[in-house]
Amino acid sequence: MKASVEVHDSFMAYVEAGTGGVPVVFLHGNPTSSYLWRKVIPHVADQARCLAPDLIGMGDSGKPDIGYRFDDHARYLDAWFDALGLEEVVIVGHDWGGALGMDWAVRHPGRVRGVALIETFLRPLRWEEFPPQGAELFRSFRSPEGEVKILENNMFIEFNLPFGVTSGLAVEDHDVYRAPYPDPASRKPLLVWPREIPIDGEPADVHERMLSYGRWMGDTPEVPKLVMTVEPGVGMGSPEMAAWVKDTFASVEVESVGPGGHHAPEDQPDAIGWAVARWLRRHEVTTKP
Repeated sequence: MKASVEVHDSFMAYVEAGTGGVPVVFLHGNPTSSYLWRKVIPHVADQARCLAPDLIGMGDSGKPDIGYRFDDHARYLDAWFDALGLEEVVIVGHDWGGALGMDWAVRHPGRVRGVALIETFLRPLRWEEFPPQGAELFRSFRSPEGEVKILENNMFIEFNLPFGVTSGLAVEDHDVYRAPYPDPASRKPLLVWPREIPIDGEPADVHERMLSYGRWMGDTPEVPKLVMTVEPGVGMGSPEMAAWVKDTFASVEVESVGPGGHHAPEDQPDAIGWAVARWLRRHEVTTKP
């Protein structure tokens, strides 16, 4: 079921399924929407209330005249949590959704019962970590050239999205993701997101927020955590990053969900759904005390 709720000067759409227990909130990233979770949520809905919002300016949510920086998304997401009266939650996050979820957790102590992540921003990055082609591409996104690529040519929807689905993105699914971005003005969030990635300390405010939620992930052994990886892992899910997670985060389990690309919920929805469902049951995190 899809619904919407007023937040600040706009509204946010969200999908809801299941009932009972501590709610599980599924957060998407760039350039997707709650649609990303359509085949994952059914694996969890039999044991918890599942909620998946469209971030502000994305999917079926409103498109107010804002900057669409990390802080803007965090403010609107805060208002969405408040509007739905969510006290305790479990976070499941992909890409920027994982970052926003961890950021919400550190700012709302004691209200997150568990965190499950896949292909998300676990810590700030350095340019030297990017392969040469990747560094060139992301530098271009942060220049005037990025406005041509993303606003005019809709690169994140037409290229980056299908490129990140190794099993292939069906035409009808691609059309769903394409629909919210019919013109350059509607694509502003897609442009701002890659400019928000903290690389070599910039932008400084997002860099600090990532350090903060990284400390929280390491200092909360009472909160179970699941980091899912795909094979062959690169970048966010590389073996080096998985090793760093095991050494840094408290009470963390790292689990491969099989072959896939960055947009893993399109490649491996069943494996992700099963992994999250098993993890929830092991730790009883959706069972209210």
